[in-house]
Amino acid sequence: MKTGLVTFYHIHHYGALLQATATQRAVEHLGGECEIIDYFVNQNNALFRKPTGLGSAAHDAHTALHYQALNARYQRFEQFSKDHLHISGHRFESLAELKDAELPYDAILSGSDQIWNPKIFPDGHFDPVFFGAFSQRRKIAYAPSFGIPRIPEGMEQELRDYLAAFSHVSVREKQGQEIVKEIAGQDVPVVLDPTLLLDRQQWAAMSNVPVGYPDAEKGYILCYCISKPGALAPYIDYLARKTGLPVVQLCGVRQKVHPKARCILDAGPAEFLGLFRNASYVCTNSFHGTVFSVQFQKPFFTTVHATELAAPERSRTFSILNRLGLTDRIIGKGDTAAPDAPIDWEAVEKRLRAARQSSLDYLRAALQDEPYTMQQEAGAQSDLPVLADHGRCTGCTACVNTCGVEAITMERDAEGFAYPVVDGAKCVRCGRCSAVCPLLHERETKPLPAVYAAWNKDDKIRRDSTSGGVFSALAEYVLEDGGVVYGAVLDGKQRLHHTACFRKEDLWRMRGAKYVQSDMGEVFKEIKEALKTRPVLFSGTPCQVDGLYRYLGTRPENLTTCDLVCHGVPSPAVWEDMVASIEQRKKKTLQAVRFRNKVTGWKDSHFTTVYSDGTVDTAPLMRTEFGRAFGRALFLRPSCHSCAYTNLNRPGDFTLGDFWGLAADELPEQQEKGVSLLLVNTPHGSHVFDKLPLARQPYTVERAIAGNPRLASPIPQSADRAAFFAAYALQPFDQVRKKFCSVPPVPVRVASKMLSPELKAKIRSKLK
Repeated sequence: MKTGLVTFYHIHHYGALLQATATQRAVEHLGGECEIIDYFVNQNNALFRKPTGLGSAAHDAHTALHYQALNARYQRFEQFSKDHLHISGHRFESLAELKDAELPYDAILSGSDQIWNPKIFPDGHFDPVFFGAFSQRRKIAYAPSFGIPRIPEGMEQELRDYLAAFSHVSVREKQGQEIVKEIAGQDVPVVLDPTLLLDRQQWAAMSNVPVGYPDAEKGYILCYCISKPGALAPYIDYLARKTGLPVVQLCGVRQKVHPKARCILDAGPAEFLGLFRNASYVCTNSFHGTVFSVQFQKPFFTTVHATELAAPERSRTFSILNRLGLTDRIIGKGDTAAPDAPIDWEAVEKRLRAARQSSLDYLRAALQDEPYTMQQEAGAQSDLPVLADHGRCTGCTACVNTCGVEAITMERDAEGFAYPVVDGAKCVRCGRCSAVCPLLHERETKPLPAVYAAWNKDDKIRRDSTSGGVFSALAEYVLEDGGVVYGAVLDGKQRLHHTACFRKEDLWRMRGAKYVQSDMGEVFKEIKEALKTRPVLFSGTPCQVDGLYRYLGTRPENLTTCDLVCHGVPSPAVWEDMVASIEQRKKKTLQAVRFRNKVTGWKDSHFTTVYSDGTVDTAPLMRTEFGRAFGRALFLRPSCHSCAYTNLNRPGDFTLGDFWGLAADELPEQQEKGVSLLLVNTPHGSHVFDKLPLARQPYTVERAIAGNPRLASPIPQSADRAAFFAAYALQPFDQVRKKFCSVPPVPVRVASKMLSPELKAKIRSKLK
């Protein structure tokens, strides 16, 4: 049987050429013939670019400066292709030309890479060639990728028609699996990238180490970055200092990843393999860099794009490393391994062999036109209860509080956030913790809330509050009825935890925004006991409120809850380090902190610190290190970036926030003092609201969302988050603080205000 392979192979990109080689080899090892159809499209390997502006000029200047090395790289790519690829004798340049040709193939194989990504082609549409639309022969797909989370509107039927012509379809990522299921209604397998179908002995046989390349016996740290190193930089620096090994940079991105890096520009695919084979350590942000670190069993660390960290189920790097038990080698997560942590390569190899066999079984069935049944993903089996995964867990503590045998504890990860840890020796496998975990269950959908601008009529209380002082009115109502209020309070060490308040005189401690995740302790248990005898008000983030209801299993009539419009919760450990840094620099103890103090008005909130000697510092929040970093979402909990509560289906009876977005002529006399956004979400909330001594004015739901985007969608993950926490794990905090949190100089701030967003974007693109 002879197969015609359509894939990306001609471009001088290591991953593209090596995956094409591997696909062809895999087919041949299964007893078939395989020839790459020489279809040339949108692939330009020229060393010099056509003049298009400053970017192309800089590229060409770099090429001219390093012409000898880059030309050698070009020739090595061409030679590797001649040595290892079987390519059709004729080059086809169009679909029509392929249709008219008499092709000698029994089947057409659509290979790996992003061949099904419409956005990479000049016209923004699918290229029919990569769906085999030029032939009536049987069609097979092995590991193609769409490269995008969803198909552009209006192209669904086109894709559906293409897929219907295939006898066998597989994809490279779970994201592609979901697309095929949604568009075509087919359940298709996720198979390995072709480069993992061959073993390391096969790849080693294709490798080359020219004279003058780094010496394997002396050892080196190989860095292969296809974009800025970002979160890799602290690990590269740490490994270099710790081991004393030289840093060798296989240049994907044309800038140094380390000041002392030796840059290699002339490596072709064979030299690429040789550099990985001989490395002592690898740091990479390339998928195929990760793959060949695994293939050659090198201690490695890798990074992924911020969007992949926020949605790991759609990341091909997460996908393969999860399959191999190596997700702790991804930087930017709270469970990243220590730089010197060993890898159990025996266990990894066992998983890889199983995954390789499963993918080869699919390819064999497809080539022989036999049915293929998707195999259940093999993984470590555990009888411990299932809880929300690391990226979704909010730390609400419902599971901890519900455990009757104290088998669950909250423990901080490397980023300083607390997560539940189950003690298998104590756990009785009752399943109660899974039953109360809010993220494992659908929430009841409520009617749209009533929206108000509201404020406390007591100016003193209002002045002491972050916005309109509505929380205090609600808390006083509950206290006057003999109740108890639970809210977040900073203790003497400026650590935030939830506690009880029984007197109006103590409410001041609960007023004001506090930008750090609070320690819940056993507050849920305390509330359950208090509800037996008195009314209770609980105020917290929406995930904490939902966790409380899940823990209680009901909505008691004497419980009133208030959730907050939440930007996201910062790391308690980062906050504690910031406090220690402030105290060390000031040589004073912090006595109190106001995250948003209205010393100059509601819309110019100040970060105010009060010291033990009575002195005070105050500055606009966004001109302070902590405020600026918080605003940039540098150190928020991972779940905040996929928050299930950033919508109008609120868990609390009330939702409180600032009524941002008011025009200057709306409530002008009130805006200086602060105006609260108040959502009344439940009948119980409406009943209580009618009794509160508040000034109020109704607004539409649309107005609420317009000023508070966190009522519509989660805050995106910062591109610098992973880099921040990578540095945080390995460097002294003050070094991290200065690099990531420092307020820009005045000229930079002035320029930032004067430049348009479009001009800023152009400048950033030129600096990349």
